[in-house]
Amino acid sequence: MHVQPRQNPLSRSDFFADQRSARPPVEGTVARGQLHDDTYFYTGKAGNKPGDYMPFPVTQEVLERGRERYNIYCSPCHSLLGDGNGFVPSRGFARKPPTFHKPRWQKAPLGEFYDVITNGSGIMPDYASQIPPRDRWNIVAYIRALQLSQNATRADVPAGQNVPSDPPSFRGRLGSGATLPVIDSKTASPSEGQKEEHK
Repeated sequence: MHVQPRQNPLSRSDFFADQRSARPPVEGTVARGQLHDDTYFYTGKAGNKPGDYMPFPVTQEVLERGRERYNIYCSPCHSLLGDGNGFVPSRGFARKPPTFHKPRWQKAPLGEFYDVITNGSGIMPDYASQIPPRDRWNIVAYIRALQLSQNATRADVPAGQNVPSDPPSFRGRLGSGATLPVIDSKTASPSEGQKEEHK
């Protein structure tokens, strides 16, 4: 088994008439993980136009995952607020990324955001190889939440909640670059308090 007949990728082979060792997939087969039967989920388009709905329910977990992925892949250019003032443009990037808070992007269908993440647009490269389809949708949901947060009015704030919100208190050390601070559950917001309970 140590020494057996094999071909290097894309090498010549005398076994086949066309002399190619790399063979095309057998007709009618689909590689594992490549069955994209939900067209909208994988393209963000209904027909030829971008759709304006999420392909799955938006939950707290979806928004948290979207925020995490957005902060990794999108914020270097678009900033943590989505206003286009990220780290990369501040270092002399030729063109400033668009802000998500202009009316054009506030009215843009969700599928358009998904399509731009998947295929790129202008000088923005595509992120299809770095970000799986579900995470792209998570980012889209978080971008919409960012838009809502940056354009909210006092009327959008639930009754009984302070504006601005009270800052949290922390237990022990505030954390380092590698560790997160521990939020005191007595002063945490309801969502932060729930996170503490699940730990």
